[in-house]
Amino acid sequence: MKTHFTVKQLRAFVAVAKTRSFTEACEQVHLSQPALSIAIKNLEESLGGKLLVRTTRALRLTPEGEGFYKTAMRLLTDWDDAFEEVQSRFSLYRGKISISCMPSFASNQLPAILLDFRKKHPDINIAVQDVIAEDVVEMVRSGRVEIGISFDPGDAEDLLFQPLFEDDFIAALSAQHPLTHCAEITWAQVITEEIIALQRPSSLRLQIERELYNNGMNLSVAFEAHQLATVGRMASIGLGVGLVPALCQEQMQELGAVCRPLIEPVISRKVGIITRKRSALSAAAQGGVNELVLSVGTSDKD
Repeated sequence: MKTHFTVKQLRAFVAVAKTRSFTEACEQVHLSQPALSIAIKNLEESLGGKLLVRTTRALRLTPEGEGFYKTAMRLLTDWDDAFEEVQSRFSLYRGKISISCMPSFASNQLPAILLDFRKKHPDINIAVQDVIAEDVVEMVRSGRVEIGISFDPGDAEDLLFQPLFEDDFIAALSAQHPLTHCAEITWAQVITEEIIALQRPSSLRLQIERELYNNGMNLSVAFEAHQLATVGRMASIGLGVGLVPALCQEQMQELGAVCRPLIEPVISRKVGIITRKRSALSAAAQGGVNELVLSVGTSDKD
């Protein structure tokens, strides 16, 4: 037999059991005496027997009422704890965000954004998986993370893409390279140099090759690397010209490289937030998305 009772009925019973007074219990649970009596009556009917014995002089618990009192206290404590936990998550006092992010964004823009978010929500735990752009998409798709930050995955029926900004390609050079005297560098100038680029099947590498081919140019790569930091370091010591996204310009400069915009053509990609289309974000993850949009929008205005 299934037993049905409400939290309101439990609170009414516990208040009466504690105070041994209907009058005092009414004040505690903010009910009128008739409403309190009905709550207790309905609880007893649901359980199948008397919990209280009320006389003109005293009010006492039945043996079954004594036993149920401990259970009711535990149930109310569990309920209040659960309610507080969920409320805290919705208020962003607690929770966890799992993010997959391509390394170029994870090591450059993301730390400052997370710092601002952490100041506002110090009890939110954040796990960042810095993986290549292709893996970002798969981690979101499989549900291993709630949020991905990467390039536009294109037409994907199961994913949502919220653009943050357009990212152009730039050249990373040694300080002594002759092309540093140019404010901008054309691709026609670059392809005559020793080129340093990411290894295939990097989507960045494939995009550059495709765009240049469409413009009647071929890319001949002298040095390849798996990480953009390696590309930047190679360029900074004079091995050649590194081809990197503009979003890692600060990192390139820290490695000792000089950066210049690449034009004719300008090759760019949309960077944004990837989430699953048919899965609602947790309150913490939605707060993270809002912070990303706010922070990137503010930096664009600056």
